[in-house]
Amino acid sequence: MTRPPLNRRLAEFGTTIFAEMSALALSTGSVNLGQGFPDTDGPEAVAEAAVRAIRDGRGNQYPPGPGVPELRTAVADHQRERYGLVYDPDTEVLVTAGATEAIAAALLALVEPGDEVIALEPYYDSYAACVAMAGGTRVPVTLRPDGDRFVLDLDELRAAVTDRTRLILLNTPHNPTGTVLTRDELAAVAALAVERDLLVVTDEVYEHLVFDGEHIPIATFPGMRERTVTISSAGKTFSFTGWKIGWVTATPELTTAVRSAKQYLTFVSGGPFQYAVAEALRLPDTYFTALRDDLRAKRDLLSDGLAQAGFRVFRPQGTYFVTTDIRPLGEHDGIGFCRALPGRCGVVAIPHAVFYDHREQGAPFVRFAFCKRTEVLQDAVKRLGTL
Repeated sequence: MTRPPLNRRLAEFGTTIFAEMSALALSTGSVNLGQGFPDTDGPEAVAEAAVRAIRDGRGNQYPPGPGVPELRTAVADHQRERYGLVYDPDTEVLVTAGATEAIAAALLALVEPGDEVIALEPYYDSYAACVAMAGGTRVPVTLRPDGDRFVLDLDELRAAVTDRTRLILLNTPHNPTGTVLTRDELAAVAALAVERDLLVVTDEVYEHLVFDGEHIPIATFPGMRERTVTISSAGKTFSFTGWKIGWVTATPELTTAVRSAKQYLTFVSGGPFQYAVAEALRLPDTYFTALRDDLRAKRDLLSDGLAQAGFRVFRPQGTYFVTTDIRPLGEHDGIGFCRALPGRCGVVAIPHAVFYDHREQGAPFVRFAFCKRTEVLQDAVKRLGTL
């Protein structure tokens, strides 16, 4: 073979850090606080709804391309009841194979080769790969620590916009920092998008995991509904990450564009699970409140333990990740620190540097997941205390 098999757009993307760290957790018997998935299943009633759909023969064959009507209607009702955003379930809602596929399909559909895509750095690792697959150029705008949270520099964001900028890829609540963008920050992003005629693709999968502040969809701001592709999913909210059920809400034109790409990725997926998620979205508010309260307590348990172990802790406003600074421990290389941590104390974490283009900016930061059983977190805290 005269040239490498992997095309040059993806040459920088190898095995993900999550695969590496999960394998390390298994080989060392460590507590895995790396990859963000719960270690318990979601509501039994939702699981039973999936079983019932299978037994009743609903979704066992290809579901409709845009998604089953029950789920599209439930998504539209969710957006209207919680945020006052009105979407037509027939033309403005699209069901996807998780939020990751929604992001990929949106970027493949909306980005031309050479277009610039602004993303908040550090970013979920699939963002960079999806921009690359679309032939776009990613332009990172770095969130930086300010007090107890990571903040967006709005001047830096404005300076990043050029004549080649096509869209802003937004994520709030933000993974991995846990920042929830404020109303003023979102208003400034929205005003910039309107002024420069930019699209916004917004990843809101942690919308129900906000502990401090509030989640405000950017599509609610003036001039934004017609230029925003909003993405969310069931995995984080209902603890069924393996089902891979996500969705897009947008104008008919944008939804059609995303569907044009999506239909050649998975075509359709998860038929019985779609019916179950439709029921999940109609759970009473007590479910969402209990989920948030449970995770807030786990956030505090792990955050306090990390602080006692010597880390500088950025207590997250949302998501289920805690970001820490390892420099108080005399460390500066997060990647090396995370690779050594299982051997030192039997805990696995994820280095921030892999989520940055400017790796030096993320070098001292490490992320821990707290979406685990309380006894698992207590064990991790005990182990971390030996550092």
